[in-house]
Amino acid sequence: MTTTTAPPPTVTNQLAIEGGPKAFPGMTGTIKPKVGVEEFLSIAERFGFNPAALARLATAVSDNDLPAGGPHLGRYSGHPKPIKGEQFEALAREKFGIKYAQGVSCGTAALHCAMVAAGAGPGKEVICPAIGFIATSMAAAMVGATPIFCDVDESLQMDPSKLEAIITPQTVAIVPTHFMGSVCDLDPILIIARKHGLKVIEDCAQSPGASYKGRPVGSLGDFGCFSISGYKIIGGGEGGMVVMNDERAFDRARQVAEAGGLWRPARCAKERYPGELFVGANYRLSELESAINVVQLRKLDGVVSRYRTVWKSIWEKLLSFQEITWQKRNDAAGNIGYQLRCFPQTHELGRKICAALGAEGIGAGYRGAGAPLDNHVYTGMLPLFRDFAERCRPELCPVACDLFDRCEIIGLNQWWSPADCTAVASGINKVLSAYCTPTRA
Repeated sequence: MTTTTAPPPTVTNQLAIEGGPKAFPGMTGTIKPKVGVEEFLSIAERFGFNPAALARLATAVSDNDLPAGGPHLGRYSGHPKPIKGEQFEALAREKFGIKYAQGVSCGTAALHCAMVAAGAGPGKEVICPAIGFIATSMAAAMVGATPIFCDVDESLQMDPSKLEAIITPQTVAIVPTHFMGSVCDLDPILIIARKHGLKVIEDCAQSPGASYKGRPVGSLGDFGCFSISGYKIIGGGEGGMVVMNDERAFDRARQVAEAGGLWRPARCAKERYPGELFVGANYRLSELESAINVVQLRKLDGVVSRYRTVWKSIWEKLLSFQEITWQKRNDAAGNIGYQLRCFPQTHELGRKICAALGAEGIGAGYRGAGAPLDNHVYTGMLPLFRDFAERCRPELCPVACDLFDRCEIIGLNQWWSPADCTAVASGINKVLSAYCTPTRA
């Protein structure tokens, strides 16, 4: 048997650009996606699908069904549309009636962007409510400004009558927080802000979908900051949004959110105008979060409508009692209403009511005197104490300290039926009648 040997490949030094053969005409290896079906199934697993459902999903899809290289879950990927981040922002502009919207990684990031865009910084002061999540005042501190706390009234929102006394030449912004599904009394706050040339940053993290005199919260001030996350009434994981109507302010907010410049027409170009470029961060929202949150944002109207229906159904059946003061409503129609709140006259009464409601099957909460610290009230915002301890003294905002501890909170469920609402209202009346004095009509 004669054995032949294949001739060696022809070797040429002629450049391909001059007509020679390509040194590498194309790859022979098979590209496998960086992000593929395993990651998809990991997400499905995190959603909580049972093992049988996961097995069905695994047989339905494979890495071969994906584009070459797999998906890119960053916004600036060059992949075909739809870009979920753009969809998320477009829907927010429509939903909140605003010109500009920037999706960011969380509500705190939104506040940070707004603080910088509003001109807060070292030597400046920002007025924050004495009740509200610590993120509001921390965002002011993050940019080097000093948070100044304003007391609240029986709405648990910033008290406009206390504002002017704490405004100084260093004040640059007021940050009313729409706390726990309720809304601030914005008209007097806006009047005072305009009088003193101050920016208004609405913190809407806890009340997305609420309104004030027919307008969505977040659209009345200079900036609106939202948290679209799993901890709020809409959102699946982490995410946020900052909205505004001023184009230059929007550029500043984006420079904080995406200092790498990918948002700019020419990423690394020189300034288009003085002050456009400065040191920022990277709070960019991934396409994965955007894909979930754009769906969540579409559901917002339905969520808010159901809560309002439940709240109204219960509220109109409640009786009045001398020892109970219900939370003040700055706009009853505009509140979301995912909680009922009242202030019993004494802590002893508050504890009794809380325990009795629980026994009736109605979830309630009451802090009372001597409760553990909580960073939703300024005296419990421990990260601020190192630099701003003198601003966190209880005597500075006595109403906030009193009402926060004396607030009875009854959680509502958007999915309650009319029969559920009737039963809950009857249970509340039953408990209050046992411990309180009915108010004569």
